[in-house]
Amino acid sequence: MEQDAGQGTAPGTDGPGDVRPRPTPGGFAYTAADEEKRRGVRRMKTTATGLLLLVALVYVLATWAKNEGVGGWPGYVAAAAEAGMVGALADWFAVTALFRRPLGLPIPHTAIIPTKKDQLGESLGSFVGENFLSGDVVRDRIHALGVGARLGTWLADPAHADRVTAELATALRGALTVLRDSDVQAVVGEAITRRADAAEVGPGIGKMLERIVADGGHRRVVDLVCVRAHDWLVLHGDSVMDAVQGGAPGWTPRFVDKRVGERVYKELLRFVTEMRDMPGHPARGSIDTFLTDFAADLQTDSDTRARVERLKSEILGRGEVQDVIASAWSSVRSMIIAAAEDERSELRMRARASLMSLGARLASDERLQGKLEGWLEDAAAYVVTTYRTEITSLISDTVAGWDADQTSKKIEAHIGRDLQFIRINGTVVGALAGLAIYSVSHALGG
Repeated sequence: MEQDAGQGTAPGTDGPGDVRPRPTPGGFAYTAADEEKRRGVRRMKTTATGLLLLVALVYVLATWAKNEGVGGWPGYVAAAAEAGMVGALADWFAVTALFRRPLGLPIPHTAIIPTKKDQLGESLGSFVGENFLSGDVVRDRIHALGVGARLGTWLADPAHADRVTAELATALRGALTVLRDSDVQAVVGEAITRRADAAEVGPGIGKMLERIVADGGHRRVVDLVCVRAHDWLVLHGDSVMDAVQGGAPGWTPRFVDKRVGERVYKELLRFVTEMRDMPGHPARGSIDTFLTDFAADLQTDSDTRARVERLKSEILGRGEVQDVIASAWSSVRSMIIAAAEDERSELRMRARASLMSLGARLASDERLQGKLEGWLEDAAAYVVTTYRTEITSLISDTVAGWDADQTSKKIEAHIGRDLQFIRINGTVVGALAGLAIYSVSHALGG
């Protein structure tokens, strides 16, 4: 009567007691734990079948006693036992029909799980999609969780902030390790060059220079140049005079060239000294005027702006500049990795402090909690409504990839024990119903 697929060597075993998982398509496997549960199912099957045999024996004995002329109780017992057998057999058929064909007979609508596995997977996917993957359900669930306050309280704990900081540092190091320097350098170089080419720099430089001149910031540069020029002239007076003499006509007497060179040097030194020592020197005013006019030309004069753009393109096109741009990534990468590995680095300390501050605000600020939860609800609702078909198809496709026999055995291993109680209950309830019907019929007939 019972066809137990678990008899003999279990799936994926080398012999009794040596149970090994056997994978099936879709990542589904009948495991040793499943086999242990199936042993429990077999014990319950034995109990249910034994109860059926006991009721059958009682029926035989009661019927024999009744036929031998024993009056009274044999009729009641036989009726109860007969109804108990009917109930037991009906429930046995129903339970067995879920997993296999009873007695191996091709009875319609039996072996439901093996033959209807794919349809069951599709129905399960549709059920999940309709009842769980809806925007309203997801929103209500996230709102009920109070994610904002919980996350805030969790992050405000220093130990948790340290843990998150460490995980972020590990993720950052991993990402930087995976990235190829040559690829990143090429992208960074291209991005900087493209952005610099696209943006006109003349007006921006002009505005910056205009502000610098207006604030007098350029005067310190002029002071520095005057000081350095004075010191250089003091140290290299002979060179200056030789240069002047070397440029004199050949027909002039040498003593005249020497006197001219000395005179030029003295005047040049006097001029630079006065510029250094006199903030109101006319030459300084000329420099101010020149810079002011140049700043205006950078912003308004098309010819000046075009020249600046050509100069910018020439500078960016030089190999030395491109090498500097590309090498910047290596420096930044090394700096970030070093900071991520050092638990006391400024980067990690700031990240930890920021996380704790965010946690404290989330824990106490209901408005911020509402914003965070609103973002999460919107994001989750968007995902489940947009990708509902893909999510449910994951269920149906996964079930479709399972082996029918293995699926039936696994499901039976998990719920078969409870199903055997249905057989036992059917036997008991059937017996009680049969006894009640017999008793009422006997009373009305007697």
